[in-house]
Amino acid sequence: MCKAVLLAISAKYVHSPLAVWVIAAGVSKFARLPHEVVIVEAAIQQSAAGIADRVAEHSPDVVGISAYIWNAALLPEILDELREKLPGAVITLGGPEAAHNAEYWHTKGADLVLIGEGEYEFPALLDKLSANDSTPNKIKTQNHQFSNINPIKPTPKHQHKASNSHLSSLLSQLSSCAFEESAPPPPADPYSKAYLETLSGRIAYLETSRGCPFTCGFCLSAGTGVRYFPLDMVKGQIDKLAKSGPRTIKLVDRTFNCNAGRAFELFEYIVGLDTDCRFHFEVAADLFESRAIKLLASAPPGRIQLETGLQSFFKPALEAASRKTDLEKSERNIKTLLKGGNIHIHVDLIAGLPYETYNDFIGSFSRAYALGAHTLQLGFLKLLHGSKLRERAGELGIRYSEEPPYAIISSPWLSEDDLEALRQAENALQHTYNKCRFLTTLEYVMAASGLLPYSLFHALGGAAPNRGTQLEIYAGQLYNFFSGLPGVEEDKLRDHMVCDWLGMVKGKNMPGCLKSHEGRPGRAASEAEKYLGRKPGRGEAAILHSGKTVVVDSETRNPVTSLYKLHII
Repeated sequence: MCKAVLLAISAKYVHSPLAVWVIAAGVSKFARLPHEVVIVEAAIQQSAAGIADRVAEHSPDVVGISAYIWNAALLPEILDELREKLPGAVITLGGPEAAHNAEYWHTKGADLVLIGEGEYEFPALLDKLSANDSTPNKIKTQNHQFSNINPIKPTPKHQHKASNSHLSSLLSQLSSCAFEESAPPPPADPYSKAYLETLSGRIAYLETSRGCPFTCGFCLSAGTGVRYFPLDMVKGQIDKLAKSGPRTIKLVDRTFNCNAGRAFELFEYIVGLDTDCRFHFEVAADLFESRAIKLLASAPPGRIQLETGLQSFFKPALEAASRKTDLEKSERNIKTLLKGGNIHIHVDLIAGLPYETYNDFIGSFSRAYALGAHTLQLGFLKLLHGSKLRERAGELGIRYSEEPPYAIISSPWLSEDDLEALRQAENALQHTYNKCRFLTTLEYVMAASGLLPYSLFHALGGAAPNRGTQLEIYAGQLYNFFSGLPGVEEDKLRDHMVCDWLGMVKGKNMPGCLKSHEGRPGRAASEAEKYLGRKPGRGEAAILHSGKTVVVDSETRNPVTSLYKLHII
């Protein structure tokens, strides 16, 4: 028997890691021998030493860690700490960041890198280590051979620290093997009682299929094909999660609606649930059938969130990235879905794709912004290990950082200054529009000043960069910037910002720059009480420049935008 610790290192505590629980369930279901598995959850905000201490207190024989771009920068330090605290343990890495960069992690202290599906490979590894099976290529679990165990022999630096010669001697015996069948069995159910107890309102993740049929050059799932999990199993997991208390359940399927019929059945099931959970899907907007759009229009407000990666409207860039999409159909479907007002829509763009210049990207941004999605993510090309664009980066002349997340530095089409300008715009976009902050103010300022969306966000990002600025202070910076733009009238600006502020926050004092036209606080409170039929709370009413009173009903919140309902009386 082996004792193993599975270590999950998330980007934020609010993200509940799925992979380690899937692998733990895989050990219970697929291992031939009994093993003890302990899960340790951490976040990148914690110290490497502290994380290693939590692992070491369990005295494991094997440590398994999932490596991703968000934790890769911290991992070398964690590995050093684990080597000091657990000299005899076998340290095993998996996940996309390790699988496509195995030799690097060898130099950083990993004994093994598992490539592929960990819920099958990790139990096979534990069986191998526990049984001291000296026959390579025959790692079996319940009559299946499991693939892609990629051994890395311990370096001399680590060999002398190994106190468990049994485990250490087996490392060099492990080698690749293949499935005896055409496809592996469905993964084990990760949603154990122990997992559900860790949720406590955090974001939960759900996988209903694995792989992607598309070949996008920036993605690690490109061209892997798709394996769908049994629908009955998926529906049971949906029920279990929906009853366990998370606010959001994110489906990690790379393109959820690539199988239209299957997607429709699951959408229909989720729309019909009696739950307050919201479900987040990554979809291709151009693959929606009319019946799916009609069904989604009937969903309870806030139940469904759709994230769609348009990436660019510049067709040469999409072709260079092997991205196949019907842009015009995507636009039509997004606009139709938005009309219902019940679904949160998130649109992605990627700056830095081959052949798309700064001005070309501004064109993509303008077209995407005009859709009116609730979130417009301005992302930057990352040259991930294992991606086709990383392999072609030298040929294309794309420079990128050698440190995670391997972001683009420059290309023949975007200079470093161009990218800095785009990041400036992204900063303002992220802290206003994408957080549903000052939405009517943005509309007014654009109309009054004549500035196009990108120009406004670029200028705002330069004048008032937000690096964790408190909202009250940021509101003052916005007011000062907007009021200096040609065509903007201060009284109208203030009224818009007052209304936006009341709709955004609850119980917070209004920034000083917005208080000039509040008038007598008693009058606003009195009129609000008459209208609401109850005594208003702090910050629920204000007097506008027009003399009218704006009242916020802080008990009524839009489930799609999370904004409070406003009344002008």
